[in-house]
Amino acid sequence: MSGSTVELTGDQGPGAESRSVLVDRPGSHRIIRQALPEPAAGEVRLRVAAAGICMSDRELYDGRRAPGYVRYPVVPGHEWSGTVDAVGTGVDAALAGRKAVAEGFRACGTCARCRHGDTSLCTGGYAETGFTEPGAFADHLVVPARLLHLLDDGADLRAAALLEPAAVVAGAVRAGAPVPGERIAVVGAGTLGLLAVQLLRAGSPGELTVIDPRTTRTEQAVDLGATDGCSPAETTARQGEFDLVVETAGAADTAHDACLLARRGGRVVLTGMFSEGAKGIDPVHLSVSQLTVRSVFGAASSAWADAVHAFNLGLLAPAGLITHEFPLEDYGAAVALVGSGDPAVGKVLLRP
Repeated sequence: MSGSTVELTGDQGPGAESRSVLVDRPGSHRIIRQALPEPAAGEVRLRVAAAGICMSDRELYDGRRAPGYVRYPVVPGHEWSGTVDAVGTGVDAALAGRKAVAEGFRACGTCARCRHGDTSLCTGGYAETGFTEPGAFADHLVVPARLLHLLDDGADLRAAALLEPAAVVAGAVRAGAPVPGERIAVVGAGTLGLLAVQLLRAGSPGELTVIDPRTTRTEQAVDLGATDGCSPAETTARQGEFDLVVETAGAADTAHDACLLARRGGRVVLTGMFSEGAKGIDPVHLSVSQLTVRSVFGAASSAWADAVHAFNLGLLAPAGLITHEFPLEDYGAAVALVGSGDPAVGKVLLRP
């Protein structure tokens, strides 16, 4: 164990700086240069390799994230990968040089929910990298070492930046408890939906249908292992067909529609982030059909472990979902692409 900060050699000498994207307030950002952050006791510093931008980051920038779930000014960036380049007191010095990702929720680890393993339900107060704590739209990032998940030495760090959404999907798969041979539907073929296809196909479903209005996305889903794809308009005849429905779109109607797709006694897992005013679930249908409905917000430690394990085994191949990459200085252009409605835009990365 180290007794003081241990650093790798390189550009971390006296006077070394680190750049970050700072969002001072909604709609206003700038690139700042500060002294290289030093990890405190129990922390590690990582050199960020890649950081993904999702709709939550766009909401943060636009000022549409729910109060209590963001703290301005903030350095965004909760989807990322990197290499440990310094460790603080009490942290194993052997971590230096390891490729890694880390959980975003700064769970307390001591409340009843954390003790039960539900770290995404921590009652100790909300704190998350990139929203209330400095995030990865930066050259370097400091996080508690206990949140690290190590990657294989040969891991593709560009692809590994998508392990945060993969962990969310892994949590949804855990909640849905798919059984081999079941009929499964995935609603939405964005990043979450296409990652869900990859994880669900590993469980040998009898049918894996992806529903999205964009034909190019359903075709991509089939390439990734879905058995078929269709548009929402084509699902009326398939209501009540599926044992498990995993909703990933977070659109106005998708929670309601996902419940109609499930068979009586079926399961529905909601992973999309819904906006105020979204169409609710029909309580009569829910009761009469005896559905089990679960929701997922973020990812517990167990889901992170599942996602990283699948990635290290090659069961997850996120690189094909990346369509655009920008340097840190072009954050404004990058965040504008997310949520633009352009069907050619998949996962957008910043590469510090």
